Amino acid sequence: MTIAQKAFSRLQYPLPHHALSRLTGTFAQCDNRWVKNTLINAFIKRFEVDMSQALEPDPSAYATFNDFFTRALKADARPLGDGLLSPADGTLSQYGRLQAGQLVQAKGHTYSAQTLLSGDTALAEEFLGGSFATVYLSPRDYHRVHMPVTGTLREMIYVPGRLFSVNQATANYVPGLFARNERLVCIFDTEHGPMAMVLVGAMIVAAIETVWSGQVTPLSGHPQRMRFDQPITLEKGAEMGRFKLGSTVVMCFANPVAFEAIPTGSMVQMGQTLGMA
Repeated sequence: MTIAQKAFSRLQYPLPHHALSRLTGTFAQCDNRWVKNTLINAFIKRFEVDMSQALEPDPSAYATFNDFFTRALKADARPLGDGLLSPADGTLSQYGRLQAGQLVQAKGHTYSAQTLLSGDTALAEEFLGGSFATVYLSPRDYHRVHMPVTGTLREMIYVPGRLFSVNQATANYVPGLFARNERLVCIFDTEHGPMAMVLVGAMIVAAIETVWSGQVTPLSGHPQRMRFDQPITLEKGAEMGRFKLGSTVVMCFANPVAFEAIPTGSMVQMGQTLGMA
């Protein structure tokens, strides 16, 4: 890690993470035409966003910056592969087996599935001997999250926490990063066994949404477990949630996955085959 990266990571500790993120969210939801168009055009230029695949390619047609950021893609933009799919566009930062209940965060850094899954020992035991994969969504990426396989929602757990940045520089330095940040844990039952989809909040992420509950974060206080009266089944490739500004998805599978030989740090797209259960 460079000195600049280490300094960037250290400077995040004293920052008022939630206040900064909520302030950003206020601007992102502003519908003033001049404000939102200025923000959108500056963002497209800064991050070289490709609008040609967007269902609405005209940046000025979006009512707010958030609407632009969570934009839909054309129907044929992300064909679905076989097996377990990437849930989002982004960087495949880490993947592999859950060794002794531990996930790899970055070289030299691991963290426990139990801590990631809200400290629930019984829930974490379901994933012992299974596999995991982590996809980081950068600002320029498509920010809707989709199902890797067909699954029925068992429960959703909101876990409060900090909002450190989740880029690689921070992942290399902040211990237990994904288990320290605010996150939404969604447990699905699938034909391959239980699957956890963990949507991790981050600095400047104003909110996390799901298709069944709408906006869930920000909340505060203690973990909140939510179950639903009617079964919620989502098909493979269907949208399950979205980030209002970018972050990370951590997937845990109860059974081993034979992953494709994709180098860590590679770019992946939603619908791309990551492996076979």
